[in-house]
Amino acid sequence: MKTVSEFPEVVKPTAELLPELRRLWQSTFFDGDAFLNAFFSTAYSSERARCLLWNGEVAGMLYWLDCYLDGARIAYIYAVATKEEYRGRGVCRRLMEDTHRCLAALGYSGSILSPATDELFGLYRKMGYTHITSMGELECRAGEAAACISSVSAEEYGRLRRVFLPIGGIVQEDVSLDFLATQAEFYSGDGFLLAARRLGGGQLLGVELLGDISCAPSVLRALGCEKGSFRSPSAPSQRPFAAYRPIIEKTAVPTYLGHAFD
Repeated sequence: MKTVSEFPEVVKPTAELLPELRRLWQSTFFDGDAFLNAFFSTAYSSERARCLLWNGEVAGMLYWLDCYLDGARIAYIYAVATKEEYRGRGVCRRLMEDTHRCLAALGYSGSILSPATDELFGLYRKMGYTHITSMGELECRAGEAAACISSVSAEEYGRLRRVFLPIGGIVQEDVSLDFLATQAEFYSGDGFLLAARRLGGGQLLGVELLGDISCAPSVLRALGCEKGSFRSPSAPSQRPFAAYRPIIEKTAVPTYLGHAFD
């Protein structure tokens, strides 16, 4: 069997490759057209994407979004995928190695990603990534009292988020918030900040709840939802969420990544 080392063509995607990239995305992550339209219209740039071509066909892909830690630029690597018939041939490793070289040349301090499974955490560990942050999740029902809560713009959410971020938290703004705004709404209240989306059936998903998590039941009441799940760095039930690889040595290591756009 030929290995990927014999087919070293890793490139920035061209417009002609976008249909193939969309098909690979849908066959891997099962997202619909609306989600893909939102990503490619708000967050995608060929300057922040790589794909591996095997005999002219897209065999693997990845993207990244810019984020920051103490002013240093970090790449949040997103939607890494290998076409089914090319799996087990080193496509992902080749893509990641190429991307790390590109990021180093562009002056990024590190890269971060959010593996979906323990198996993927193990895979990326072999590529130099270390588990650096977990995410808590709080499930509750609506309380009797309603919180005083206000809708805010994506720009205002980004400004307030810098205040509420835990020490070592990654700043995700600009196209990241533009993309998140296609999936969630932004709210602020006394002592908390929330990005959330309604799931139907009276349910709410708190994509990110920063600050006082005791507000969750009253937030549900204020938004007219009966039950909800809230992701928060302060929630008691924690699960592995992100892994980090330094590109420049002796730089700060992040402690929190909020938005994985799942």
